[in-house]
Amino acid sequence: MTSTMDEAVHAGHRRGSRQFRRITIAMFASGLATFTVLYCVQALFPAIAADFHLSPATVSLVLSVSTLTLAIGVIPLTTLSESLGRTRVMIASLTATAVLGVLVPFAPNLTLLLVMRALQGFALAGLQATAMSYLSEELHRESLGAGMGLYIAGNGIGGMLGRVLAGVVVDFGSWRLAIGAVGLLAVACTIVFALLILPSQRFEPKPLRVRPLIGSIGTALRDHGLLRLYLVGFLAMGAFVTVYNYLGFRLLRAPFHLPHAVVSLLFVVYIAGSAASTIAGRLVDRFGRPRMLWSMAVCTIAGVVLLAFGNLALIIIGLVLFTGGFFATHAVASGWVGARAAVLAVPGAAIYLFCYYLGSSIGGTLGGVWFADSGWGGVTGYIGVLFGLVVLLGLTLIGLKPLRRS
Repeated sequence: MTSTMDEAVHAGHRRGSRQFRRITIAMFASGLATFTVLYCVQALFPAIAADFHLSPATVSLVLSVSTLTLAIGVIPLTTLSESLGRTRVMIASLTATAVLGVLVPFAPNLTLLLVMRALQGFALAGLQATAMSYLSEELHRESLGAGMGLYIAGNGIGGMLGRVLAGVVVDFGSWRLAIGAVGLLAVACTIVFALLILPSQRFEPKPLRVRPLIGSIGTALRDHGLLRLYLVGFLAMGAFVTVYNYLGFRLLRAPFHLPHAVVSLLFVVYIAGSAASTIAGRLVDRFGRPRMLWSMAVCTIAGVVLLAFGNLALIIIGLVLFTGGFFATHAVASGWVGARAAVLAVPGAAIYLFCYYLGSSIGGTLGGVWFADSGWGGVTGYIGVLFGLVVLLGLTLIGLKPLRRS
């Protein structure tokens, strides 16, 4: 009996087992907490800007500082989890995030608000750096896809729910009340996670070694294919965050004059993004990564064009097309990074996440400068250029030869 149990642990937990259900529910809750907290402020930018008398570019820092510190924290916290253990880092990450989520609404000024959001971003990096490694270690390889899919679903639903919930609450109260509601949701998700998550059974701690880590990062940065894919993540995320940062300002103003609650409901199009990333993953097997990458970027540009019109129906169609195209592009690029980095034995996924969230911080704030100077026309040109570069990078990757294990 003991031998059978040991074999099951060694192979990983299978779909349908009680252990699999506990792990996937816990990881779904963690993804929900992470992305509700991170992105809820996007729906609140107009309210925060009005309260503190800020420009759109300045108020975007409330999100940008979080994604910047998240980017900074991913690589070191990935390494730390190799030594301290996955579950320990994830529980600490979510607990810090939830505590800060309850405290953020009480920030008396912009400076303290930015400091607390920066700390939240770094705390969130602990989960982002560790979650997929934990799932890969603890789930059976035949059940890993299902488990990973539920975790990613939690991410997508969290990103949507945080924006929608905050946008609806702010219409009946204040931005502080909205962030507080999201903070309480994060507390609930953290409790669920801590109660359900199983201790690592297949994790093997490794001593902290800085020099090998630096060497492996150097190896990754010398690969021209990975470098171009990192740039794709940087550019694409910069464009994506720009649209969602400033579209709310546009729709609240003339000629639309939509209420906050209605504007926040537009974030429901995230469902299109989740569907598109799933479909793109299947189409990669048929058409190949290079063709899918540049063609999905072209699809995103088509959405950018529709967003430029003054008709609300066309804007909604454009937002669906833009969101779906972005998620598909991101799914192809991140999957390509994972496959290539595995052959090189480098932390490719962590470096990709660093570039991805750095693009959110820098690109999203720069988009606000264009919005302030040239309105939505300036934003259209800006994100059109960013995704035009993604198309060009995708075309240069057509001839990239796959790496072979030696």
